[in-house]
Amino acid sequence: MIPSALREALKALFGEQGCLDRPEDLTLYEYDGAVDKARPELVVFPRSTEEVVSVVKLARDYGVPIVGRGAGTGLSGGAVPVAGGVMIAFSRMNRILEIDLANERAVVQPGVVNLDITAAVETDGCFYAPDPSSQKACTMGGNVAENSAGPHTLAYGVTANHVLGLELVLPDGSVVETGGKELDLPGYDITGLITGSEGMLALVTKITVRLMRKPEAVRTLLAIYDSPEDCGETVSEITACGITPVALEMMDGVMLRMVEEATGAGYPMDASAVLLIEVEGVRQAIDEQIEQIREVCLRCRAREIREARTAEERARLWKGRKNAFGAIGRVSPTYLVQDGMVPRSKIPATLRFIQQVAEKYGLTISNIFHAGDGNMHPLILFNARKPGDLDKAMRASFEILGKCLEYGGSITGEHGVGIEKMPMMPKQFSPQALETMRRIKDVFDPEGRLNPGKMLPDPDPSRQAAAAD
Repeated sequence: MIPSALREALKALFGEQGCLDRPEDLTLYEYDGAVDKARPELVVFPRSTEEVVSVVKLARDYGVPIVGRGAGTGLSGGAVPVAGGVMIAFSRMNRILEIDLANERAVVQPGVVNLDITAAVETDGCFYAPDPSSQKACTMGGNVAENSAGPHTLAYGVTANHVLGLELVLPDGSVVETGGKELDLPGYDITGLITGSEGMLALVTKITVRLMRKPEAVRTLLAIYDSPEDCGETVSEITACGITPVALEMMDGVMLRMVEEATGAGYPMDASAVLLIEVEGVRQAIDEQIEQIREVCLRCRAREIREARTAEERARLWKGRKNAFGAIGRVSPTYLVQDGMVPRSKIPATLRFIQQVAEKYGLTISNIFHAGDGNMHPLILFNARKPGDLDKAMRASFEILGKCLEYGGSITGEHGVGIEKMPMMPKQFSPQALETMRRIKDVFDPEGRLNPGKMLPDPDPSRQAAAAD
C-alpha cells in the first residue's frame, strides 16, 4: 500500500492531469497485450528526465515498487505491476529531440511511437529499421525494454542492433548515460545490457538510434501453398541458396482466412499457407534474387506466386500481416500468443507438433510468424469466461515452448519473458546462469523495487515447481 504522504507528494508534483489514482482510471493500466493482470496503486505521467528522477527518489524514500510503461502493447506481461506501487507512464515523453541525417542518427524520448521516427525522416530518404507489428502504437522505451523485433528482423536485426546510446534513471534516482552516437566505444556494453532487460534494471529516458538509408528498389512476393509443410520447407531452401530476404513471413490457412476477412489484403481464402517474401537492394541484384526465389517456391510445390506490382499492392499485403493480431478479435474474444524460436530446418516439424497440441487440448491454434529466423508465433484461441480454458491454453503454450527448446531453440524471440514465461526459464537456463542474472539485477536494483516479479523465477525449486503447476 502506497503511504498517504507519498501519494500527496506525487499529486503535488504532477497535479490532477498528471497523476491517476481512481480505480476506474487505474483499470486501464492493469494489463498489456498478454493475459496477466495486476493494478497499480498510482500512475504518473512525467514530461522530463528530471520529473522521472523526482518520482524515483520519492519511491525510494518510501520503499515503494516502480514499474515503467510505454504503450501497453507488450505480449508477456512485462509492464503489469504485480507488486502494485507507482507506475511511470512515458506517453508524455514523446518528443524526437534530434535528427542527425549527416551521421544517420536520431535521439528520442521513450514515449516516441516507433513508426513516427520513420515518418520524420522518410522524405530525406531514411528510415528506422526495427518494425514490430504494433509499430503504429508501440513506443521506443518498450521496444528497448523487450529488445523488440519484427518482420524485417531477418536482414536488419532487432532493436539492440539499432540502439547506440541510452540515458537511464537508476532505482536510486541517479542519471547515467551509456553509449552514444559513436560506434565501438570503450568499456562495458551497458547499452546492450539494458536493451532487453525488461525494465528491471533502469528506466530509459532518452534513446540514441541508428537511421538507415532507403534501398534503391523493393519487391514483394506472395507464395501460395496447399500444405503448411511445403511452405515451411521453402524457408530453409531459400536460405540454403544464399539468399537473405529482408522479410520472410508465413501464415497458415486458419490465420490467413481470419486476416483476409478483416483486412481484405488479397490473400487466397482456400490456401493452406502463404509466404510473404520481400527483397530489397540494388535493382539488378534483386531481379536475380526474385527469379531464384520463384524457382525455389515452385520446387517446393507452391501452387501460385503473386508479385505486388505497385506500392499500393505491397502496402495492402503488409496491411494484412501487420494487422493480423487485431483480426483475431473477430473470431475469438481472447487469445494467447507465444514467440518461441526454432532452427529454420525445424519449422515443418514444429508446425506438425503445434497441430498435435491443438488436437490434444481441443483448441484452435493458428500460426503466423517470422519464418526467416524461425521465430514461431502460435496463437492459441480460448474463451477466458469458460472455466479451465485459460489453463488449457497455458499448458498448450508451455508444451510448444518445450518443443522449441528440444529442437535447439528458445522460449522467446522478441516478446520477452515477463510474467508469462518465468516457469520456463529453468528449462532454458542452468541454475548458474539464472544466479548470474540475479546478481546483475542486484547490482542495479539491490532493493528489488524496479519492475519486481518479472523474468527471473523464484530461486527456491519447490516454489518454482508450484508456480509451473
